[in-house]
Amino acid sequence: MDSDARHAENEGDEVGHADDEYDEVVHSDNECDETIEEPKVGMEFSPIEEVWSYYKKYGKQKGFEVCKRNSKQGDDGNVRWLTFVCARQGTSKSKAANILKPRQTEKIGCMTRINATMNGEGGYTLSKVKLEHTHICSPRKARHMRCFKKVDARVAKRFEINDEAGIRMSKNFKDVVVEAGGYENVSFGEKECRNYIDKAQQLRLKVGGVEALYTRSRAAYESFVDVITFDTTYLTNAYKMPFAPFVGVNHHGQSILFGCGLISNEDAHTFEWLFESWLKCMNDQPPKAIITDQDKAMKIAISRVFPTSRHRFCLWHIMKKLPEKFGSHSRYEDIKSTLQKYVYDSLSQHEFEERWRDLLDTYDLHENAWLGSLYSDRCFWVPAYVRDTFWAGMSTTQRSESMNAFFDDYVNSRTTLKQFVDQYDSALRRKVENEAIADFSSFNTEIPCISCYPLEKQFQKTYTIVKFKEVQEELRGFLYLTTSFMGCEGGRYEFVVVDEVQVYDNLLKRANYIVKVNEDPFDVKCSCNLFEFRGILCRHALRILTQLGKHIVQSKYILDW
Repeated sequence: MDSDARHAENEGDEVGHADDEYDEVVHSDNECDETIEEPKVGMEFSPIEEVWSYYKKYGKQKGFEVCKRNSKQGDDGNVRWLTFVCARQGTSKSKAANILKPRQTEKIGCMTRINATMNGEGGYTLSKVKLEHTHICSPRKARHMRCFKKVDARVAKRFEINDEAGIRMSKNFKDVVVEAGGYENVSFGEKECRNYIDKAQQLRLKVGGVEALYTRSRAAYESFVDVITFDTTYLTNAYKMPFAPFVGVNHHGQSILFGCGLISNEDAHTFEWLFESWLKCMNDQPPKAIITDQDKAMKIAISRVFPTSRHRFCLWHIMKKLPEKFGSHSRYEDIKSTLQKYVYDSLSQHEFEERWRDLLDTYDLHENAWLGSLYSDRCFWVPAYVRDTFWAGMSTTQRSESMNAFFDDYVNSRTTLKQFVDQYDSALRRKVENEAIADFSSFNTEIPCISCYPLEKQFQKTYTIVKFKEVQEELRGFLYLTTSFMGCEGGRYEFVVVDEVQVYDNLLKRANYIVKVNEDPFDVKCSCNLFEFRGILCRHALRILTQLGKHIVQSKYILDW
């Protein structure tokens, strides 16, 4: 017997599972359909994997678990000898704190093993074989032993596809069990499936997964950078980290996702870190406007990270606090209706100021601290103060909340961080597909014009279906308009347009708007600021342009939706 063989017989006590060196996916689950010959000294094998495959099949046939004890490599890197043993060989020292309550162990000193030594032809020959076990073997229980619990390659592929589709592992595994005709016909457990998917998810992340998410979000943001909403009221995951999406709106009026964060705290420092990280991903291009709830920490962070962005509070979040602030007041209903009317129906800052003073006087609310803070921040939330900024028609974080509802199909409070990244990618892909479907609808269909004005035809050819519907709504508003020419000086026209505006409680209110038109360079502006707010020319401006015989609208008034 040569020195390598003697070493193989007298190796140390270190034990490791041989399957650590081989794939966790098998390509056939019929490996024990044939009768496996009992190991004998002198049996020869070619590659080292053949030794392991043979002994593993033999162990499954007899009903005992196998593992690698140790091996030795030569200077050339080839394994000189190796030992496979019964997994119940060796002894285990108890690590239990209470020696009277020892932990269970599978190590009972079983001596079953095979030793394989490299032969002169580069293959391996069994140099020693011990077959006697010190415990009972059970072929029927072999499917529960770790070295035999491998996910079949065909099933593994199905698991990966279903995981990317958002189907949970518990349902995936049940499908496999039903297909196999019972648990006893499945060579692996749900735990092995979860481990396999965890590793597959990590591999997907390593192969550009996160960067791909950045690329998709960045591309959408470059097209629709004007305004975003940010909200942290969505679910808190298993790690107690709120989900905070950055959401915008595209040319179809659909919510689009520019990114998101999972944050551990909701203080100014955390928000500042999140905003800076997101801004870096977006090539340091800040949004032109941002809508959030009335959070002081968020307000501080936005002023630091996005100093050039117009910040607005969510109007809905403010108005929903009325029951909390005035629910116990004897005139709660009157205060609520009056405040809502003054906020929503004030068409100018001056009108709002007068109505606000009337509110405080009528209900004796001069000392109300909440109303005082709202008035101090009126430039952040009152419609009359923010109409000069483009908000894509948004006044609340409703976009974020609708995105939260959209994510309900993908994530929940038990979603792990690795699963979250995959599901985020799936949600992003679905949003892209929804936009593609809407693009095709605008490409393949059209809404007939409702007037003979050439400028309507121009909008029809340029805008998406959703945006063109908004233009037509303005054209229908011509029915409620009366115009008066105020004068012209140096090519500068001024008109007063009287509009019957539908306000609170479906009442009509007469409102006067000033429309100014400059011939050179051409410019049109209305005091209602609809174009500045929503990016759509208002009925007042359109009415005056048609009166002046303007058949085509200049491109600067057709936003690149």
